[in-house]
Amino acid sequence: MKKTICIMKFIKSFILCTIVILPNEIHAQIVIDNIEIESHIYKTRGLKRLELTVFQPSNKNPDKKLPAIIFFHGGGLRERHIWEFRPQSAYLVNRGMIAVVATYTVKRNGITIFESIADAKSAIRWIREHADELGIDENLIAAGGGSAGGYLAACSALIKEYDEKDEDLSISSIPNALVLFNPRLVLPVIGDPPLSKKELRYLNGRTVEEISPVHNVYNGAPPTIIFQGTADKLVSIQESQWFCEEMNNGGNSCEVVLYEGREHGFFNYFSGNNPDFLSTMEITVKFLSKLGYISQDKQ
Repeated sequence: MKKTICIMKFIKSFILCTIVILPNEIHAQIVIDNIEIESHIYKTRGLKRLELTVFQPSNKNPDKKLPAIIFFHGGGLRERHIWEFRPQSAYLVNRGMIAVVATYTVKRNGITIFESIADAKSAIRWIREHADELGIDENLIAAGGGSAGGYLAACSALIKEYDEKDEDLSISSIPNALVLFNPRLVLPVIGDPPLSKKELRYLNGRTVEEISPVHNVYNGAPPTIIFQGTADKLVSIQESQWFCEEMNNGGNSCEVVLYEGREHGFFNYFSGNNPDFLSTMEITVKFLSKLGYISQDKQ
């Protein structure tokens, strides 16, 4: 019980400090509660600068490469929820990882879903390209996200197209593992009516299945864990279950962890009194430890 209270106090203090000190700084670097935080621009789209906020142990051994995880926020690909996943980042840094929170262009920036997918791929490629200077093991880079962010993480692993042609495509944008929170994994959405003419025009001649993770599963896809609330009205549990069925049938590893009666976004930190935040993080640590990323013991 004391350990849980200490973790919650640490994360709450960490979030407040990052909000006050590092709202929009580029290439800024600060240290809070033994976590070093720095910001990098990984891409520009028009006048829009896309950032990665990197969280790492301030006392890390410079000669040792650490595993990493990159998080993509939710928001329906319409809004930017840039503070999402900072609590998860702090938690995992405390377990000996490097965590990264990515921004990406969304619909209100006047772009399409295809650019959002390309941004996610660019972010992972940038991390892998700069792994040495960041102190990251390029073979231990997980991707995670919630809702639309989980969709982008899954797309980075499964969708073959939409890489930026001017990037070094010899550097992989595929993560080595996936940690997904109530992610959108099926398009068209289960139970939705057929696509309208406007939506079909939006696809510009493509089929929606081309950007649907469940329709693009292949043998050798990254091991995956999914956290899903059974009362989620935005993303059906059928999506997660169907996706994992396809993954496992294809010779991959996928697990759905169901949270009875929980709704969309149940995993968030909120004000620090959410046991589901701690539960999902503890299970994430177990999942990553089985893959050789980290030890289950606190660093």
